[in-house]
Amino acid sequence: MDIKPIKTETDYRAALRDIEGLMTADLDTPEGERLDILVTLLEAYEQRHFPLDLPDPVEAIRFQMEQKGLAPKDLEPMIGRSNRVYEILNRKRPLTLKMIWRLHRDLGIPAESLIKPPNTTTPP
Repeated sequence: MDIKPIKTETDYRAALRDIEGLMTADLDTPEGERLDILVTLLEAYEQRHFPLDLPDPVEAIRFQMEQKGLAPKDLEPMIGRSNRVYEILNRKRPLTLKMIWRLHRDLGIPAESLIKPPNTTTPP
């Protein structure tokens, strides 16, 4: 099995082509093992060269609201009364630890996103 580290854009594109050709490989075969190794190398390269930034807390909440078809009223059990929900959504008040726990538990928003300092330049 001739596999080498992915160091350049050319290596990256070649690995993508190899992976595409191996997508139907069975797990316990040489092709399946090659696929597993290439995917691992590809993921490491992508994490290093294309890091994903966590979303702003308010944007993460708004995204989940949109995905789940929620209205601000639906956030009251997690955040508090409607005026508090609107203060959070309009960036007038920061999330508390209790709100973060509840939003994480009830909406599945990654805690890392909720504790990130808010982006104050993002319009509401």
